Amino acid sequence: MPTENPGAILHLTAAGVSVLIDATDGQLPAIVHWGEQLPAFTAEEARTMVAASIPVTGSSTIDIPPRPGLLPGQDSGWLGRPGLRGSFDGMGWSPKFRVHTVTLNGLPVIGFASAETGRVLVTAIDDMERLQLELTLELLPGGLMRSRVKLTNVHRSTYALEDLSLSFPIPAEATELLDFAGSHNFERVPQRGTLRTGTHLRENRKGRTGSDSAFILHAGTPGFGFGNGEIWAVHTAWSGNHHHFAERFFGDQLIGGGELLLPGEVRLGLGDSYQSPWIYASYGTGLDAVARRFHAHVRSRPSPVSADRPVTLNVWEAFYFDHEEEKLIDLAERAALAGVERYVLDDGWFGSRRDDTSGLGDWVVSPDVWPGGLHLLVDRVHELGMQFGLWFEPEMVNPDSDLARDHPEWIMAARNDWPVESRNQQVLNLGIPEAYEHVKKQILALLAEYKLDYIKWDHNRDLIEAGNQLNGGRPGVHQQTQAFYALLEEIRLLHPDLEIESCSSGGARVDLGVLEHTDRVWVSDNIDPHDRQSMLRWTTQLLPPEYLGSHIASGRSHTTGRQHDLAFRAGTAVFGHLGVEWDLATATQDELDILGQWISFYKRERGLLLTGNVIRMDGPDSNVVVHGVVSPDRSEAIFAQAALDSLYPHPASRLRFRGLDAEARYHVVPVFPGNTPSGLVPPQWWGQPTASGALIEPVALRASAHNDVSFPGAVFAGRSLENVGVASPRIHPDQVVLYRLSKAA
Repeated sequence: MPTENPGAILHLTAAGVSVLIDATDGQLPAIVHWGEQLPAFTAEEARTMVAASIPVTGSSTIDIPPRPGLLPGQDSGWLGRPGLRGSFDGMGWSPKFRVHTVTLNGLPVIGFASAETGRVLVTAIDDMERLQLELTLELLPGGLMRSRVKLTNVHRSTYALEDLSLSFPIPAEATELLDFAGSHNFERVPQRGTLRTGTHLRENRKGRTGSDSAFILHAGTPGFGFGNGEIWAVHTAWSGNHHHFAERFFGDQLIGGGELLLPGEVRLGLGDSYQSPWIYASYGTGLDAVARRFHAHVRSRPSPVSADRPVTLNVWEAFYFDHEEEKLIDLAERAALAGVERYVLDDGWFGSRRDDTSGLGDWVVSPDVWPGGLHLLVDRVHELGMQFGLWFEPEMVNPDSDLARDHPEWIMAARNDWPVESRNQQVLNLGIPEAYEHVKKQILALLAEYKLDYIKWDHNRDLIEAGNQLNGGRPGVHQQTQAFYALLEEIRLLHPDLEIESCSSGGARVDLGVLEHTDRVWVSDNIDPHDRQSMLRWTTQLLPPEYLGSHIASGRSHTTGRQHDLAFRAGTAVFGHLGVEWDLATATQDELDILGQWISFYKRERGLLLTGNVIRMDGPDSNVVVHGVVSPDRSEAIFAQAALDSLYPHPASRLRFRGLDAEARYHVVPVFPGNTPSGLVPPQWWGQPTASGALIEPVALRASAHNDVSFPGAVFAGRSLENVGVASPRIHPDQVVLYRLSKAA
C-alpha cells in the first residue's frame, strides 16, 4: 500500500479570490474558505486558520464534527448527499479514501504552500485498495475555480458507479438561491428562492443541456443583484444529463453539481476509469462580477473568437425548406450590399428533406433541388466577399430516411421498438463506432467538396429511452455525449479554421462543455427582440456577447407574431454576435438603408461590443432594461436603455451607469444608427437635436423619424453617473435608446 501523505494546506489566490484548502491527516481535501481574497499566510497562520474553522460538536451528534469535503462521504460522519455513490455488487458502498500525494502546479506539497493561481492534484486510494481517485482543483487567472475527479477501479470486481458529484462550501449568510427555468423559444428564465434545510436539486435527463436547465446555480446574501451582494455560483460543464444542487445540513451549506448517470450506465471493470465533467465555481460581489469570471475564462481559451467575427445571415426564416437557387443567390447579393459578411444555408439542402418529416441523416446534397450541387451558390457567396456556412443535425435521423432504413439498429432505444418520436426524429447512436464513422465520413466529404467556413450544428430533440440496441438497450447518454465531443474535435483537427455553432432547438445546448469545441451558441429560435432582451441578458451570465448568436429578423416575428420597429430589433441584436434572419427581398428600400446603417455601426463598434465588460443595471422599474459594455480600460462604453411594456413609467426613473472610472469624466451622447425611437421625448441634458446640420424643434422630432439625428449630449463624472444618474427620455414600449460614453479630455 502506498505511503500516506502526512497532510497539506494550500492557499490559492487570483483576481481578488482566495481558496484555502485543507488536505491534512490523509483526508480528501475540503475547502475552508472560498471567497474574498485573504492576506498572505505563514504556515503557522494557515494551520491556525484551518483549526479555527472546526465547529464545536452539537448535542446528540457524532463526537467529531463532520467534514464535508469536495467529495463528502459518510466515513467522515457526513450524512448529507455523498459525493460518490456506487458499489461492488453491494459491497464497498462507503469507501474511506486516504490521500497519498498532493501536488501544486506539478510539485509535491507536504505542509503548507501558496500560489497565485494554480492547479492542485490530489491522489488517493480507498481503505480496501479497490478504487483510486485523482481529484483536480484549479484556480484560474480570472478568479474562476473548477474541479473534477477521475475514478479508477483497481479491483477485479466490477464497480457500478451511480453518481459522482463535487461540492463547494458556502457561508451561512448565503440564503437566497437563483437558478433558471425556461422552455423552447424562451430560454433562461430566472427564478429565485430561499435555501432551506434539505436539498435544492435540479436534475436534467434530456440528454442535452436543456432549455429549462438550471444553467448556473447561485447562492448569495439576500437581495443580491447585478451590482451588489456576495454570491457563490456553480456550473456543470456537461452537454448531457447533469444536475446542480444546493444543500443545508445542520451547520453546513454546500453547492455543487455533476453528471447525472442512468442506471447501469457506467460500470468500471479492472483498470477502467470514469472522469467527471468540470464543475466551475465563481465568486463575486454582484451577478456581473460572477459573470465576468466566466467571461474571462472563455476569452482565454486557446483559440478565442475575434471581435471582428463576420456579420452573419442565416436563410432559415427567409425561406425555410423552400430552396430555390435563384432566390437564394438573390438573397446573398442583397445581404452583401447591406454589409453581411457570412451566409449560412440552413435545413433542407440534403436528401429527401423537403420538410421536417424525411431525409434527416442523409448528409448528401439533394440532386432533386440542387442538380448541379451547391457549387453555384457557394461560389457566388464567396465572389461577393462573404463566408459560406451550412446547417447540419448529425446526431438525429428521420425514420423516413435511407440511414434509418439501412441501419435501424443504430437508433437509440431501450428495447426492440423505438422511443416516442419528437419532431419526427429519432436519435442516432454515435456510441456505435460504425454509426460514428458513417456520419464523420459524410461531413468530411462535404468539407472536402465545398469551401465551407462555418457549420451550424443543430440538435432538435431530447434523448428519451436513449439506449444501445446492440447491447440489449443499456443506457447510452454518457457515451453519446462523449462521442459528440470527439466528433467535433476530430473535425476541427482536420479543419482548424472551421467555425462551429452550437444550436439545439435554439438555446438548449449552452454550457462550457460544448464551448470547448464550438465558437458560438444560438441563444433561442425566438428572435423576437422583446423576448431576446431577457434571453440575452441572462445568457451573458455564463458567456460573453461575442459567443451569442443575435439576429435581426423580419418586422413581424415568426415565433410570436409581434410587430417591431427595425430600430428595436437592431438595437437589441447588436449586443451579441450580430446576424440577420430575414427575406431581404420583402424589405423596403428605406428598411434596407436603415439595416445597412446598423450593420455599419456594429462593424465600427464591435471591437468594444464584443470585448467589453458586461454591465447590467439593477433598477426599480422591471419594464426598463439598462445594460451595456465597458472597455477593459474603462475609457469608453456603450449602453442601451430599453422600454419593454406599456406600463413603462412616465417619467422614468433616472438612468444610471456602472462600471466606469469613478474619477474620470465622460462625454455621454445618445446615438441613433437608424432612426429615432417611436414616442421619443428627449431630456434637456441631451441638448438641441440636429439633422443634416439643421436644428430640429423637439415637437418635430416627436412627429417624424429622422435617419441622421444627432444630439450633443453632456459631460459627467463617472461617480455621478453611477450614484446620481441622469434623466431618462420618454419612449414608447418596445423601443431602445443607445448611449456612447467616451472619457473626456
